[in-house]
Amino acid sequence: MVNLLKAILFGIVEGITEWLPISSTGHMIILDEIIKLDVSQAFMDMYLVVIQLGAIMAVVVLYWKDIFPFELSPFSIKRDKMIMWFKIVFASIPAGVIGILFKSTFNKYFYNSFSVALALIIVGILFIYLENKNKDLKIRVASIKKITYKDAFIVGVFQLLAAIFPGTSRSGATILGGIYLGFSRKIAAEFTFFLAIPAMFGASVLELRHFGGFSLAELIILLVSMLVSYLTSVFVIRFLMDYIKKHDFKIFGWYRIVLGALVILASLVFK
Repeated sequence: MVNLLKAILFGIVEGITEWLPISSTGHMIILDEIIKLDVSQAFMDMYLVVIQLGAIMAVVVLYWKDIFPFELSPFSIKRDKMIMWFKIVFASIPAGVIGILFKSTFNKYFYNSFSVALALIIVGILFIYLENKNKDLKIRVASIKKITYKDAFIVGVFQLLAAIFPGTSRSGATILGGIYLGFSRKIAAEFTFFLAIPAMFGASVLELRHFGGFSLAELIILLVSMLVSYLTSVFVIRFLMDYIKKHDFKIFGWYRIVLGALVILASLVFK
């Protein structure tokens, strides 16, 4: 029962932090330091990746009409949506290739509280800087259709930074990339959501392939966390899209800076 309550908490944190640009991986690493699930380390390594499937299903459900490229009756292909998927796949190349080749190296050197804290602070500062710099600039990309392949690839390079440095935030990095390129906040957020689909599914499949197998208790923990993550994500995505109609991302920048400073302070005090 205690493990189930912890699984629910992990699902809530994943659902909130996956879509707000504050780093889900960073928060999950910190949460794992504070609240330990009674599971093997091999399961935990897999769990922290695969739990994201619950969050990504929220995007699939909420944006189904925007992302499904086929008309079933009569069958036809929606050209604009298929082109969008080509751009998403193109944007996924940097993180996909480098992430697979060097994942173990990144884990070894950067999956620790200090690296997470540093990434939280640096990206927080960048959010505040870019929002201040761009507040009077004209939006260049106001729809998904206007994203070029070059734009998509550059956003993919920003996503690569999140694959290397936990605490950067995949959504935070790609939204930053979009804002830097002149995307509206809405389009930067939506493209980030869509780009997450192949990234998260791919990462989850790789983790499951290398995992030896579940006990019944572990399977229940994973499924509960994924369900809670899905339900939380539905709420958070709707909140974020409503929030950015009238507000910028600076509050998330300040949050990241404060959290990063607290993590560094805690690591020094409790070392």
